Amino acid sequence: MYNCFGWDLGGVNLKLAHIEDGRTVAVTQIPCRALSEPRKFDLALETALATIGTDDRPHAVTMTGELSDVFASRYEGVAYLVALMRKTTGDATRFYSLGGFADAHEAIAQWTDVASANWHASAAFAASIQDSGLLVDAGTTTTDLIPFKEGKPRAIGRNDGERLTEGELIYRGIVRTPVMAIASQAPFMGRMQGLAAERFATMADVYRLTGEIPSDADPFATADNRGKSLDESAARLARMLGRDVEDADFIAWKALAHYLARKQLEQIEADARALIEREALPLGAPVIGAGCGRFLAQSLANRLERPYRDFADLVDCDDGVREMVARCAPAVAVAQLA
Repeated sequence: MYNCFGWDLGGVNLKLAHIEDGRTVAVTQIPCRALSEPRKFDLALETALATIGTDDRPHAVTMTGELSDVFASRYEGVAYLVALMRKTTGDATRFYSLGGFADAHEAIAQWTDVASANWHASAAFAASIQDSGLLVDAGTTTTDLIPFKEGKPRAIGRNDGERLTEGELIYRGIVRTPVMAIASQAPFMGRMQGLAAERFATMADVYRLTGEIPSDADPFATADNRGKSLDESAARLARMLGRDVEDADFIAWKALAHYLARKQLEQIEADARALIEREALPLGAPVIGAGCGRFLAQSLANRLERPYRDFADLVDCDDGVREMVARCAPAVAVAQLA
């Protein structure tokens, strides 16, 4: 049996999984402070390391943080994050690549296969447990759709640009995505009307009103820097229609939220159906849900008339960490795969 730490270095959250004797015993998620400099990663890493103390077990790392606009290029981001981890966790640290694990020098030389490869780690681990399926990892910012079959990921795209082209990455999540990215029109008082192309509200407001977002999944400031009550969320949605919240009763704003939630699910469903048909996934191949927005994966499974499995069902873990195992799938996956 083995012990390992698994890291997923994101530009929004840093995730850390603890593996002891092959069993996932703890998973931690730490928001990266919104600083306009790479030091935000250093600070998040310091916080994470304070939770685990000094330990000589190996570290396995994947990342998406290189996409952060604090870096001038993705290469610069990979180089910074690799150097940061090597300095902090030692030369034995291994970095997940599309071609397998690499040391620090190999990770920088092969940076295009290391950059934003966390989705591949999750799919590779899922495929090692479940022969075929569709992994749907819905997070705060993006939704990954990764088909796997015969024990292997079947994604065509190798980077975010290619994955966006193939419908394997939808750059919309359940928290930070502006409402204007989901719809340009919506029904209100019996008529369709245009929505403002302005970041007045985010999908976190939508899912607060539908009651689906986990209460601790949104540590970020709101679009107007006000509170996160249902009334304040409704007020932000009202602004998307060029209105005040007093212009309609709460039921109308809740109905608007449900409409926007359906629009997002329809976008995910359209890409999911195309991927399932492209890969000819067996009828019994399940939808596997990961991320804080995996309630979307459950709804998708129902619409596709396919079984649903939670990512945590694939992992040997303590009951108390199941929720975070599913939310932090890439960190768990790299630790298990290492």
